[in-house]
Amino acid sequence: MARLFTCLWMCGCLAVGTASAQQSESVRQQPAQQNSPAVNRPTVDPNKFAIIISGASGEEAFAKQFADWTLRLRSVLTERLGFGDARLRVLAEKPAQGVTAISTGEEVRRAFEDLSRAAGPESTVFIFLIGHGTFDGKQAKFNLVGPDMAAADYSKLISLLPARRVVILNMASASGEFIKPLTGQGRIIISATRSGQEQNATRFAEHFITALTNQEADADQNGRISVLEAFNYATQMVAAHYTRAGRLATEHGLIEDNGDGVGHERAESGDGALARVTYLDSLTVEEAARSVAAARLVKERTRLEEEVEQLKTRKGALPESEYETSLEKLLIELAKVSRDIRKGSR
Repeated sequence: MARLFTCLWMCGCLAVGTASAQQSESVRQQPAQQNSPAVNRPTVDPNKFAIIISGASGEEAFAKQFADWTLRLRSVLTERLGFGDARLRVLAEKPAQGVTAISTGEEVRRAFEDLSRAAGPESTVFIFLIGHGTFDGKQAKFNLVGPDMAAADYSKLISLLPARRVVILNMASASGEFIKPLTGQGRIIISATRSGQEQNATRFAEHFITALTNQEADADQNGRISVLEAFNYATQMVAAHYTRAGRLATEHGLIEDNGDGVGHERAESGDGALARVTYLDSLTVEEAARSVAAARLVKERTRLEEEVEQLKTRKGALPESEYETSLEKLLIELAKVSRDIRKGSR
C-alpha cells in the first residue's frame, strides 16, 4: 500500500510537471505560429549561394509540378536552411513570386556572372536544375525557355566560380550525361538518371526537396542532413515509388564527388566522401543536436504515458504487487524524462 501511495504521489508530481512542460512548449510555439515563417528563419550564412533553374515544361501538368517544386525548394532554402534572399537566384518558365528572371540561356549566363562576382574562395554554391533534359547520343542538354544549354556550357560557367565547393544537382531527365563534363575538384555532382537514355520525366526532385526537412533522411542522427543523406533518401523514395506503382524504374540517381567523372548509385569507389560532410544548413552540430534531443525526449514521454495507460487497463488481471512495481518503474522513468524536458525549456 505504501508503494501505491508513492506511485500516486509521483503521478501528481508528474501531472504538474508534464502540464507545466506542455504549457511551456505551447507558450513557446504560439509566437512562431502567429509570426511564421519569418520568426523561425535561421541566421543568413554569407558564404552560401544558390541558383535554382526551373526549365521549360512542355505541358501544363509539368508546368504546375515544376513550379511547385521550385517554390518548395526556395522556401526550404530561405526559411529553414539559412540562404539569404540576396544570395539566391530563381529562374523559372513564368514570372511568379520569388522568381528572379525567366529561365532563358541569357538569364542563366547572367546569373552565373553575377554569382562569380559575389562568391568567394570560402563560399559554397548550390546549383539546382528542375525540368526536362535531352540527349542525342552526343550532347546532353537541359531544356530552357528558348535555346537550350548543353552540359559543356554549364561547365564553362561553373569554372568561373571562385567557390571552394560547388554542388550541382541536375534533377532532370537524361541528366546522367552531365556528370563527366561537370566533374572537378571540390565539386559534388548529382543526377536523377544514370544515363542519357533515361529520358522519361523524373520524380527525384520531389523526394530530394522533401529530404531536406525530413528527419528520416538523417541517417547518422546528428541533427543535420548532409547532401549524401538527402541523395540516399531521394533515391530510396524514387525506387519505392516505382515499386508501389508496379512499374519498371526509369530513373536511377547517381552521385560523383571524387573528380573521376564516374557516378555511382551509392557511396562507393571513392564517391560520397565529400557529400557526406557537406550540408545545406548552417547550424552548428551542437545546436542541431539540442533540437533533436528535445524531440526525442518528447517522443519518449509520449511512449511512456501510453504504457502507463495500457498498464492501467490491465490492472484487474495482474497481482497487486506486480501492478504496483510496474507502475512505479514507469512513473520514475516518466518523471526523469519530464524533468529533462523542463530543463531543456529553460
